[in-house]
Parts: sequence; C-alpha cells; structure tokens
Amino acid sequence: MPEAEVDPITLEISWNGLKSIADECFITIMRSAFSSNVKERHDHSTAIADASGRLIVQAEMSLPIHLASMGGMMKELIAEYGDDIGPGDLFIANDPHVAGGTHLPDINMAAPVFDDDRLIGFVANIIHHADVGGAAVGSMSGGLDEIYKEGLRIPVVRLYRRGIRCDDIMRILLLNMRLPDERRGDLNAQIAACRLGELRLLDLLAEHGGDGLRAMFDAIVSRTEFRMRNAIARLPDGSWTFTDYMDDDGIGTEDIRIHLTVIKKGESIRFDFTGTDPQVKGNFNLTYNATQSAICYSLKALLDSEVPTNQGIFDAIEIVAPVGSFVNCIAPAAVAMRANSCQRVVDCVLGALAPVVPERVIGAANGANTSAVFTGTDPRNGQMYVYLETLGGGMGARAHHDGKDGVQVHITNTSNLPVEAIELEYPLRVEEYSLIPDTGGAGRHRGGMGIRRVISPVDHDCEFNGVGERFRNRPWGVFGGHDGAAGSFHLIDGKGDSHRLSSKASKVLLTSSARAVIETPGAGGYGKPSEREPEDIRADLQAGKISAEAAARDYPQLGQ
Repeated sequence: MPEAEVDPITLEISWNGLKSIADECFITIMRSAFSSNVKERHDHSTAIADASGRLIVQAEMSLPIHLASMGGMMKELIAEYGDDIGPGDLFIANDPHVAGGTHLPDINMAAPVFDDDRLIGFVANIIHHADVGGAAVGSMSGGLDEIYKEGLRIPVVRLYRRGIRCDDIMRILLLNMRLPDERRGDLNAQIAACRLGELRLLDLLAEHGGDGLRAMFDAIVSRTEFRMRNAIARLPDGSWTFTDYMDDDGIGTEDIRIHLTVIKKGESIRFDFTGTDPQVKGNFNLTYNATQSAICYSLKALLDSEVPTNQGIFDAIEIVAPVGSFVNCIAPAAVAMRANSCQRVVDCVLGALAPVVPERVIGAANGANTSAVFTGTDPRNGQMYVYLETLGGGMGARAHHDGKDGVQVHITNTSNLPVEAIELEYPLRVEEYSLIPDTGGAGRHRGGMGIRRVISPVDHDCEFNGVGERFRNRPWGVFGGHDGAAGSFHLIDGKGDSHRLSSKASKVLLTSSARAVIETPGAGGYGKPSEREPEDIRADLQAGKISAEAAARDYPQLGQ
C-alpha cells in the first residue's frame, strides 16, 4: 500500500499503536531491571525501527541522547549482517566508534520482527549500565584518555541466534563487568523488553499486514520530515553564530571551544561546527551520533516540541562536523562523559538562535551531567557496591516563567534518585538534599537553582569519583539575564574542614567520618533583573530561593 493510500485516521491510530508498544517496553525495563540507575532513575530508552534501520518511534519517556545511539546501532547492524538476520535473533552492541553508540555504559539491544520470511522491522532498547568494566569503577571517571580504559567494547554481535542464547557471548560480557549479577539482571530486562516488543509488533502486523505496516512507517517518517521542514521554513533566512566552552577535559586541556554557525535558507537548515577545537585526550569527546542527538533535540524543542521523534527529524537537517574535532571524534578517543558535552552543544544552538526565536529560547541550563560514583564494600553483607547517579541542576529561565529548580535538562530526561532508595540499597547516608539559594541567575525571570547533596559512608570507607561541568564557565543568561552559579565538589574531613575537589575528581578516599558535598550548577536568567515584578522577588525571598543580600544587589526596584 503506497503512502498516498494511508488515510490520516488509520495513520494516527497506527502511530499511537506503535508508540504504545515502545512505551510498554520502556515500562517493562523499568519494572524488571536490577540497578537503581534504571528502576529508579529511568536511564533507558526504547524504540521501533523499520527494516532499513530507520527509527520510527521512541517511547515517551525515552532520553533524547539515546535517539541517534539506537539509530547508529541499527545502521551498523544492517551493514554487518545484511541478509543474515533471522527470526529469534537478538543483537547487542555499545561501541561508539564501530557500533554507532555514544559511550560504553549505554548497551543497545535490537531484535528483528518478520512478516513470514520478510523482515518488517526491529524493536530496540538501550540501558545505561552502572559499570561496564575499565580502569575506573562506574566506567565514567574523569582522567581516562582512551576508549580502551573506559570499559568493555562490544561491536554489533548476535546474543541470540534463532531464539537460542549464545552463552559464550554472555560469559565474556559478565566476566568483564563489575557486579555481574546486577549486570545480568539489567541485560535480562532488556532481553525481556525486546521479546515483548516482538509480540506486540506481530499483533500490529496481523492487523495491518506487512505492506500496510511498511507504508505506515514510510508515511510517519516522511510526514515528520515535512512537518519539521515547515517549521524551519517559518524562520527568517540568515546565518547566526555562537561559541561556548567546556571547562576542561580533566587531563590538562582547558576552555574547549565549541563554535557553531547556523545557516537557514528556505526549508533547509545547516549546523556547521567548523572552528570547533580538535578532539581532546580526556573523555568528553563526542561521536557524530551524539552531536546529532543534541542538534535534533534542540531544533525540536525550539520549533515544534510535539513533532514525533524519528528519522524524519534527522532527514530535515544538515550537520557539518569536521572529522577529528571535539564534536566528531575518531578512535581511540575517550567519550564516557559525552553527556556534558551534548549539553554544551544544546547551549550553542540556543545561543545561536536566541535572536531568531526569543520567545522559545531559555537561559543556559546547568549545562552538565554532574555524576557521582561511590563504591566500596558493603559492611552489611561483605559485597561490593557501586552507587552511580547523575544529578540535575537549574533549568534556564524562560520568556514567561522562571527556570525549574533541581531538574535534569535537555538531552538527559532522567530522575534524581530518591534519598530513601539510596539509603535502602547502599551503605550511605544522605545528610542533606536541598536546593541552593542564589544559584539561579537574576532576571525578569530567574534561572533555576542547583542541588546540594551531602553523602557520607556508613561504618566503612569508600571511594568517590565525580565529574562536573559549568564548575568554572558559568551558565549564561539571555537578554540581560544574569549568569547562574557554578557547581563544585567538596570533601569535609573528620575534623570538619572543607577541601575543594577537582571538577573531575578521581579515586577520592572517603572515610567513615568524612562527607562528600556535591553542588550542581544553577542556570541563567531571562531578561533584565530590573524588569522583575516585586511580588516575584518577595516570593523568592520568602521561599529562601534568594538571600536578602542577593535581592538588594540584583533587584534595586525592591527598595523603591
């Protein structure tokens, strides 16, 4: 059935059917995974692709950063296996350089679905695993200077052949990962989601037939591209540039430059990163797929937040990312902390297009994926534990509202781990979990506030690894809004003395009498502070979001 014969009502019903499959697979992983990073923080995504590997639909709660990663894996899978794909197969991969991934902790799986003997599509998912081996516990520490140190590299390989598991592959995986029982549990959750997705897609296939389903896939992608190009066409023609900087790579390179030129003509738009610094030794580099995810998210957020997330968005844009640059690195570049760099790419897009869509942009958000890894031996059972979390911070202020406080922003879309879950599962005590006053940039609308978390080990010593960004280059405000506050890591020793740690803290000993203090960045304000309504300032004072000193300094109208 050609695309023209897919009537809008049938297409809408089928689209929602596909979306419900992806959503059900997402919930299946969330409810069956072992690790707190997945069952509590929801650091996973699910999707459906067609027979050529094009992503058709992503679950509602999926992470934007995972979009191109799953798409990248599909391209490599088809290129590697071609016609050697059969019913019951299941493929696994994670490598950023040869398997379309973005960093090693994100393990992709994909299972084919057949219409008799003809491939109709794939169900796919991705989980961020709390450890995949390598030189550092959690596989995300700062200071790692090549991909080989970051963990086990998995090309696209077959984990199941015709429904039979390849146990030798599974043994290799688990032998090279810390906490193999937890890893096995999370991997099994991914497998279960793939098998459920197969069954649900077969139900849809029985209803619409193979030709009908393929026509719907084509229609969904082409109409998404058409809708996105229409949104692009509404922008004025022109060229805009913006430059932002990463703090450092944790090894010695500081102020890593990301330079973006956006060129728009008609219904076409190009994002050109010519002038961006070369790839660095530290593990903040981006593969092309990671950069692509950040660009697609940004454009969707600015132009049409309701447009479906699929291959059609990719097809509507052009990206120029010089090979070997920070935003299109080559092997053996280290990439574990790529989420921080994706946040900066988003900031560059927002900064470049701020003059064009002022009502849609926001001030720079916390601009980081502040990570904390605590590891040690649990005194309750003598077993090793790994507590991994990435913490939210401020969201940039908006044209008509303040920024949200203490949230994950842009490409991450995960949750902050509840205190109860941390203290139940790990031998750790959360002594403070709060919003930090005066961290949101002043403005007509105030930037969001950062988070403070103070954690101490209970009855044992442990190791702390932390990675942060916007610890030096603060999140900027827009249209006269002030910058948000920077983040920081501190160690408070047994005597109560505070010691500032590097933003890429590695293998820090935390004794049972010590505490780690994690403070995430705030966010930039929107508009001049002098334009803020006095009642909003007084409300912030009453809520403790700003101090009296900050109010007097930033908002002179309060005393008038």
